[in-house]
Amino acid sequence: MNMQLIQQIGKKSMKKVPDIRTGSTVKVHQRIKEGNKERIQIFEGLVIAVSASFGPNKTFTVRKVVGGIGVEKVFPLHSTNITKIQITKTSDVRRSKLYYMRKRSGKSARLKEKHISEEKDVIEDIVEEAPVEEVVTEVVETAAPAEEVVAEAVAEVPAEVEAPAEKA
Repeated sequence: MNMQLIQQIGKKSMKKVPDIRTGSTVKVHQRIKEGNKERIQIFEGLVIAVSASFGPNKTFTVRKVVGGIGVEKVFPLHSTNITKIQITKTSDVRRSKLYYMRKRSGKSARLKEKHISEEKDVIEDIVEEAPVEEVVTEVVETAAPAEEVVAEAVAEVPAEVEAPAEKA
């Protein structure tokens, strides 16, 4: 019974967040309080781990290199101090934890980027907006009958032009 109560309270404290995965490069906008002043600090880096826990306890680890030194921060996903999370790019990874990135630097620390076609997204949006049946009926209604189209084409051809003579 106590576990259900904890889960209900946890659901109320959860907020809507983007789908953060290991291998994503993110910008985390974090609220920092210094005395009476409050400011937003941006921490941009590679997500090397996402915890397996669920609900308000879920965390993710972001790593970046500053001045040749690796810096890692663990952020609670549903923290009230996080104002915004932006995913700048996603990489194709085959592991759930990228701890091996700690030992790498330079070119060996690069990951293959996932290429997501923007054109495909645009095409899907157009298809979702207008059902196929409506598009077909619009085309049929606007098309002229075939006899009219042929008659107009023949009328536009000058009388001087003759059909080429067939060779025997």
